[in-house]
Amino acid sequence: MNALTAISPATPLADTRVCNAMSVDVEDWFQVGAFEGVIDKADWSGLESRVERNTDAVLALFAETGTKATFFTLGWVAARNPALIRRIVDAGHEIASHGWDHQRVFTMSADAFRADLQAARTAIEDAAGVAVTGYRAPSFSIDQRTPWAHSVLAESGYAYSSSVAPIAHDHYGWPDAPRRAYRPLADASLIELPITIARIAGREMTTGGGFFRLFPGAITHRAVRQANATDHRPAVFYFHPWEIDPGQPRVASAPLKSKLRHYARLGAMAGKLRTLMAAHHWGRVDAVVAVEAALLP
Repeated sequence: MNALTAISPATPLADTRVCNAMSVDVEDWFQVGAFEGVIDKADWSGLESRVERNTDAVLALFAETGTKATFFTLGWVAARNPALIRRIVDAGHEIASHGWDHQRVFTMSADAFRADLQAARTAIEDAAGVAVTGYRAPSFSIDQRTPWAHSVLAESGYAYSSSVAPIAHDHYGWPDAPRRAYRPLADASLIELPITIARIAGREMTTGGGFFRLFPGAITHRAVRQANATDHRPAVFYFHPWEIDPGQPRVASAPLKSKLRHYARLGAMAGKLRTLMAAHHWGRVDAVVAVEAALLP
C-alpha cells in the first residue's frame, strides 16, 4: 500500500450560513440497486464503463460552482480507475468508502462486512494515497437488521458513517433512527450522519438521488432550509455520477419501475444541481461531521 497522508477536513469558507454536506456515491451505471436483479456482477467487466467520464463531469461542475464534496467510492471502481481517485483528492475533495461492489450491508454477516470494508479501503487508499475515514453503505443499507454494523465500522477505524436513511422505503430505510448526527455506540466515538429527509404531501423522501431528479427542486431547497433553521443544523445531500449522463445505455430487461426511477429526467440533473449549489452553502462530509461531533455529548 502507498504511504498514506493523514488529512484534516477541508477548512470551511468564511460564511455565516450553515455548511451542508455535499456527497457523491461513485458507482457506474450498471452497479446500481435498480439493476442488481438483471445484471450479473460477473458481467460488469464486459460492460461499457462511463464512471470516469461522468465523475470528471461532476468534478468540473464542482470546480465551476466552487463546491467541495465527499466522494463515497466503490473499491471496485477505485481499483480500475486509480488516476480518477487521485484527481478527486487533488481537487480538494474527500475520498471515502462506499464498500467494495455495492452489496447491501443487510445481506452480509458481520465477518463478510468486515472483509468488504477492508477490500474497499485497501483499493481506495492505494489509489488515493490518503487515509479513508468515512463510509456510506450501498443503498443506505445499515438499519435495524444490522445491529453489528456500527461496531464493525468502529473496530475498523472509521470516524464516521453516513449510511442511515430515517425513512420507510421499499429498498431501504430505518424509520425510527435519529434524524440528526448521533453516536450509535456508547463506547466509541463513531458518528452516524443520516441523510436528510424532505416531505411532500405527507410523503417522506431522501434529499438526493432519484427523488431530487423526479420532483421539483423546491422540495429539496425547503428541506435544506428547514434543517438549517433547526438548531442551525446541516442538511446531507447525495447523488451519483451516472445521474448527469442521459446518454448511458438502457437496460431493456429491467422492471418498468426500476427503469422509471433510473432514467427519468437525467438531462435535467446538472442544471438542478447548479441551482442547488448556488442557493446553499456546501462542504465535505468530514468537515460537517467535525462540527456536529463537537456538539454531541
